[in-house]
Amino acid sequence: MSFPILRTSSSHPLAPYGWDDDWAAAFAPYAEQGLLPGRVVRVDRGQCDVVTPDGTLRADTAFVVPRDPMRIVCTGDWVAVDPDGDPQFVRTLLPRRTAFVRSTSSQRSEGQVLATNIDHVVICVSLAVELDLGRLERFLALAMSSTAGAALLGDGSQADRYEARPLVLLTKADLVPDVTTLSHLVDDIGRIAPGVQVLPVSSATGEGTDVFAAIVSGGTSVLLGLSGAGKSTLANTLLGEDVMDVRAARDVDGKGRHTTTTRNLLVLPGGGTLIDTPGLRGVGLWDAEAGVGQVFSEIEDLARQCRFHDCAHEAEPGCAVLEAVEDGTLPERRLDSYRKLLRENHRIAAKTDARLRSETLREWKRRSTEGRAAMAIKQGRTR
Repeated sequence: MSFPILRTSSSHPLAPYGWDDDWAAAFAPYAEQGLLPGRVVRVDRGQCDVVTPDGTLRADTAFVVPRDPMRIVCTGDWVAVDPDGDPQFVRTLLPRRTAFVRSTSSQRSEGQVLATNIDHVVICVSLAVELDLGRLERFLALAMSSTAGAALLGDGSQADRYEARPLVLLTKADLVPDVTTLSHLVDDIGRIAPGVQVLPVSSATGEGTDVFAAIVSGGTSVLLGLSGAGKSTLANTLLGEDVMDVRAARDVDGKGRHTTTTRNLLVLPGGGTLIDTPGLRGVGLWDAEAGVGQVFSEIEDLARQCRFHDCAHEAEPGCAVLEAVEDGTLPERRLDSYRKLLRENHRIAAKTDARLRSETLREWKRRSTEGRAAMAIKQGRTR
């Protein structure tokens, strides 16, 4: 018996969705079982829409380890489905190349996968509201950790071969008509996003949309940002038609109305696929230490010049980081943001890692003992 899914030319039915030779090789064992490959284009309440060589079908996701939040079927996944099942089930997930993961707001500190198998993480920042550099640094840290996200899901065999590249879009650029002001905004963001392209775009005037369309024409891109950032409007602009519902942001504060409620994978007419997502109220870090290091690379470089290798950059003598703050070469806001994100990431990691919890507890005890000893010496007390 032959299976059409092993064709890998551009004429393959799934080629517009990103099917390639590597996916064909990964799926080969399931092809021998008579299963059908497909890409998840939408997930909603335990059901998902999967596009296959035979068309789009509705499948149940309960078969794929539903109790593990990191293994729940997600928009962007490549899956194997039983074409003859009734009802049809997703039987397995193919190893994820990349994944954008954030921590949930629950007390269990679980990870939530927002999009998978992505090549570009597009962070949408609306120019209709005041820039929040701290929030952008948080988004960037997660974006730069998205390759590691695949390893978190047990898919490390491919994680070192693929990466999701971040891109910052300054949406609603038509609201900043002054070219000089817009240029300064791009420069400000460029300083906190080393190596990341910053692109002003406007769905109203078309500014920058042709450049953006060219960037996302190769691979899969995910749009991320607060509600009201113009993600769905931008998706409609690239599609050339109103596929995604949109509503105007509130005049009082520029915030969106959460019109988009599910993550949807869309095929772009110019090539590539785009995942539109609901607006994010919170973006908790999840295993993002590597990403934090990349976003704050200048602080990491300075830290290597500190007198002590374990310098906490608080009050230690010979701290190159603090010296940079004092002489004005490193903004204090930047250091505060770095500390905050590292503490948060460490706290989340400690909740899920027993060994790390034990090490953290020992460190707290050590610092407490040292603090009491220093206070005793200061007060002239002896043991």
